[in-house]
Order: sequence, then structure tokens, then C-alpha cells
Amino acid sequence: MTDSGTSLYDRHGPDWWGGSTRWLRQLSKLVPARLARFDPVVGDWRGLAVLDLGCGGGFMAEALALRGAAVTGVDPSEPALEAARSHAAEGSLSIAYRQGVGEAIPVATGSMDVVVCVDVLEHVDDLDRVLDEVRRVLKPGGLFLFDTVNRTWLATLVMVRFAETILRILPPGTHEPDRFVRPEELRAALSARGFTVPPFVGFGPRGLDSRGDFTFGPLPTTAVLYLGQARAPG
Repeated sequence: MTDSGTSLYDRHGPDWWGGSTRWLRQLSKLVPARLARFDPVVGDWRGLAVLDLGCGGGFMAEALALRGAAVTGVDPSEPALEAARSHAAEGSLSIAYRQGVGEAIPVATGSMDVVVCVDVLEHVDDLDRVLDEVRRVLKPGGLFLFDTVNRTWLATLVMVRFAETILRILPPGTHEPDRFVRPEELRAALSARGFTVPPFVGFGPRGLDSRGDFTFGPLPTTAVLYLGQARAPG
């Protein structure tokens, strides 16, 4: 993750679970929409060793733990991890949180059944190294589940101009458009590492809820956000 991204999470770590910070509420509300796509792919999470890479304060990690997965959460932001550990303890959830980055994941080789990586790939310093690490930590036949932002003019307009500058849904500086990832680039990089890669799907905001926050789900285009899966060789 970039320094600016880490600093953002550092500043807002104590606010993670409070519900008063709009962009953090949006992150929370993305979880059910993402899992609506991931759940049918996995089938049964119970007993699976799952890595939430770029876990932040634990929204996805807790949802996975509640499904019965043995979850490890990795993130570079220690304040976000402190919020994650505290909230997990309040809910009596056993989640192993570790500080680290995607370019050097602090878990053992071949130890994970599933790696979940959402809202992360468009922020990392070295995408190739991150994908190498994902491949390393997955067991043979393991699953990589992800979403990210497409590198298009429309994505820059939506994610930076509107979301950060005009609507202020996201803090200014959240995204660097040159780090966005085109689907064909990601597909090629995963295929080069032996992954089997089904088609990606469009994903993003579909409406507003009673608080004026976005609701999320599938979209007919991958031009802004897209979500996918890849299976490591068996």
C-alpha cells in the first residue's frame, strides 16, 4: 500500500467501527455485496484457512470469521489493526491480525486455502510482487478472490473527481489513478503465475440507502470497478 493510503488508515484507525465516518461506513457496506459474489464460489467457509490481505480495521475479516473460517488479517496500518483486534475481542472472535504488506506477506508458504484481497490492488507499490506472494501463500488449488479499480478515464472521473473531490465520499488523495489496474493486465499476470482465471464482473454503487450512503452490487460494465476470482494450480 502507498504511504498516503497507510497514513489515511493510521489517522482513522480509532474511528473504524464507530459508524460516524462516511467512507468507513461505505467500506463496511461493501462487505455483504462482495460476499454475495464470493460465497457461491467458496461454498462453505467453515474450517478454511483464509487470509484477508489489506484487512484494515477488520470489516471483511470479521464477516469471514462469522462464517466459520480461520482468518488471518494482514495490513500495514497498526492503528487500523489495533481497532480490528479490539473489536474482534469484544465479539469473542478469534482472528490472527499481523502487520505487514502485500509485497512480503507474513504467513507461511502454502498455508492458505483462500486469499481475499479487496480495495487493495490499486494501492500497492509493486503489483507483481504482491501476486507472487499471493501465489506463494496459497495451497495447491487455493482461491484468490479480489476486486480493484480499472485504469480508465471513467474510473478516474468516478473514483477521484466525483468520489473524492465533488461528493467527498472518500478523503482526497485516497486513489492514485496511475496505480489502477486494467482487467487484461491482471488476467495476464495471474495466468503467467499458473492461475485459472474465469471472467471478471463489473461491480460498484447501485443506489442510495436511508443515510445517503451507496449500496453496492454487480454492474454490467467493468469500466470502473471489477471483481474476480482465480484458482492456483493444483
